[in-house]
Amino acid sequence: MTTLSALNRLAASLLFSAVSFSGAWGADAASCKTIHMSDPGWTDITATNGVASVILDALGYEADIKTLSVPIGYQSMKNGEVDVFLGNWMPAQKAFIDELTNAKAIEVMNRNLEGAKFTLAVPSYVAETGVKDFADLRKHADDFDHKIFGIEPGAPANSNIQKMIDANDFGLKDWKLVESGEQAMLAQVERAAKSKSAVVFLAWAPHPMNERFPIEYLSGGDAYFGANFGGAEVYTVARTGWPATCPNAATLLKNLTFEIGMENTLMGAILGGEDAKAAATTWLKANPKAIEPWLAGVTTLDGKPGLDAVNTSLGL
Repeated sequence: MTTLSALNRLAASLLFSAVSFSGAWGADAASCKTIHMSDPGWTDITATNGVASVILDALGYEADIKTLSVPIGYQSMKNGEVDVFLGNWMPAQKAFIDELTNAKAIEVMNRNLEGAKFTLAVPSYVAETGVKDFADLRKHADDFDHKIFGIEPGAPANSNIQKMIDANDFGLKDWKLVESGEQAMLAQVERAAKSKSAVVFLAWAPHPMNERFPIEYLSGGDAYFGANFGGAEVYTVARTGWPATCPNAATLLKNLTFEIGMENTLMGAILGGEDAKAAATTWLKANPKAIEPWLAGVTTLDGKPGLDAVNTSLGL
């Protein structure tokens, strides 16, 4: 019995030493400090990356965010150069996800947004002329100068539009896809609105464009964008193996979910010129209750209570 007690004391001592050395159960290794993330240049992902960055900073991590197109971002994840992506829009990115899943290159961590949508839209004054469906575009081709305005080259949504044009669906074979960044596309919409001229473009929610411009989403594009006006869900994905290597940071990112109204607010601030982390900090200070479920089971990098660290960092 004495020997058994001694062994128990020795085991407890070793366990205490191990925990003291690592910080605490659940704490990540120092190699997890920098988390490599991607941003395709979309304001919604810039906003969510901003929120993640503020919280990660408070926990002792550092988010290294690189601006990469969707195809390059996924390839970088496959190559191990990107750890996490918060912008897996589904079903628009299904082809990418299927390929990466077959290659066992990614892990789906969670669904971080519901209620999103993504399809073609026109200003409301154009809809009033009778353009309410994809099939209506052909009849007004000259008004639109046979152009559809998309986002950055390589975006899956652009590919869908080009497939539609190539297939001559809706009689659009003579139309041209104009690829540009999100801001350039919206600048075109703004110019058109000033002169009340026709323009058709990619639109989505969440995004402040829904409040900035009176717009109407077109029906009829289910084959290319999905049902319910391109109804979408957004997922957080990680390169295979990263969640197991950095379980504490992974727990945070699995917990991290967003809402349409929240993202609209953050995106509006960013489009107004505010830094993403500054906009996120302002929102988090105004909505402290949102933080608690995100920090469930999460510690700082060195193993201290995560929620306390974040609240202290935000001055809550």
